[in-house]
Amino acid sequence: MHFDLVDLTLFRHTVECGNITAGAGRSHLSLPAASARIRAMEASLGVALLLRNRRGVCPTPAGQALLQHARLIAQQVERLQFDLGQYAQGHQGQVRLLCNTAALTQYLPELLAAYLAENPGMSVDVQEHPSLRIVQAITQGMADLGIISSAAPSEHLQTRPFRDDPLVLVTPNDHPLANLPTPRFVDSLAHGHVGLGPASALALYLEEQALRAGQRMRVRVRAEGLEGVLRMVAGGAGVGVVPLAAVQRWQGVLPLRAMALQEPWANRRLLLCARDFAALPGYAAALVGVFTERT
Repeated sequence: MHFDLVDLTLFRHTVECGNITAGAGRSHLSLPAASARIRAMEASLGVALLLRNRRGVCPTPAGQALLQHARLIAQQVERLQFDLGQYAQGHQGQVRLLCNTAALTQYLPELLAAYLAENPGMSVDVQEHPSLRIVQAITQGMADLGIISSAAPSEHLQTRPFRDDPLVLVTPNDHPLANLPTPRFVDSLAHGHVGLGPASALALYLEEQALRAGQRMRVRVRAEGLEGVLRMVAGGAGVGVVPLAAVQRWQGVLPLRAMALQEPWANRRLLLCARDFAALPGYAAALVGVFTERT
């Protein structure tokens, strides 16, 4: 099997475009050259990679497997180019960190600031994702570190405690739910919610819990951040579910009520995860030290 990056890029573009002509164009190759490369790939493997028809092409099962690897390799090459570019600019290295909404907004700003102040040659690429997607990315080697909810299965990764992060129901002081002694998330689904953007990790997590209960959330308005959610709830726009740490910053300032949810999934813990903490580069291990020393 003899593939190069041009072959893999061409194959990925061809499948994404749905035909060889467009794939060749995206790859800056002539159609005859592209066709020859794909035929050579199939001959090398001894298996068809594409099903050809009048409408274009689609991957065979073997082609789908190759596509997944081609995408992974493309991401790794992109990261390689970026990391080496950082060295060319005088940086010592970069840590790629994936985290959920609560970690990104409530805990990381001060921790990352401390790390970057102590390591002036370093940079940190922080991205927000749902916990399950973070587990997949770390498992595949697409990031150095992740911060996930304890509810996400992570048996293939090493984990360390990061923070307790329970979710609470917040309501205006005069809301009917404000007087419930033991509120449940399902009780809130009969009311309009104030939520985060639909792509945020917390919004996806709550939508999943509502679907598991056989219901859907009725989101009246979405805010850019947790502060926006709390301010809109305090103003009477609806109810919300947020991390307790977000509420604690506004206690005594906003007229709202915060109540612990009774569902077990709401009693979350955040975990720091990696494929192998001992195998991390020194600069990534230093960030782990900052996270664990200041818990």
